[in-house]
Amino acid sequence: MWGGVVMPLPQEEQRYTYADYCSWDDGKRWELIKGVPYAMSPAPLWEHQGISSNLHSQLASFLKDKPCKAFHAPFDVRLNADSGDDTVVQPDLVVICDRSILGGTGCIGTPDMVVEILSPSTARQDRLVKLQLYQSSGIREYWIVDPDSKTVSVHILENGKYIIAAYGDEDVAPVHVLEGCEIVLADVFRL
Repeated sequence: MWGGVVMPLPQEEQRYTYADYCSWDDGKRWELIKGVPYAMSPAPLWEHQGISSNLHSQLASFLKDKPCKAFHAPFDVRLNADSGDDTVVQPDLVVICDRSILGGTGCIGTPDMVVEILSPSTARQDRLVKLQLYQSSGIREYWIVDPDSKTVSVHILENGKYIIAAYGDEDVAPVHVLEGCEIVLADVFRL
């Protein structure tokens, strides 16, 4: 319901904008990629939440009293608000150093770092659709965290393409966009 008018739920064959996204009041969480709506699971598994919390804790601790800040979902990331405004994603975690892009329920622009924690229902989208989206949007660092294998794929943007590094649960992974920041993955996966 918006302004007394019942808004239709998104249909896969139609293209939508951020304004449409804001009008969906069906109790579900949505993402919008190039005008196409994607339903998100209502709530992630507890392991997913634990990993997110552990990683956010390390990032937030490192960033204390620094200009960059870490945010966790739900947090709207509008990647093309100036040209179509048809893409809004809700990564599990983001790091933003340019506070001028913060506003409302998230950010309008490109975060410095994005983290997606794989879930069975979103793994394909995170590894393919969002990887391409984040690369083309200029996100400098993209982490894909796999709770099942206890691994992290770190994608670093170089010359418009991602270079990949892989880490396991006994490794310490550097955060390339945050000089001096290292994440102890054993602590991330400890639940």
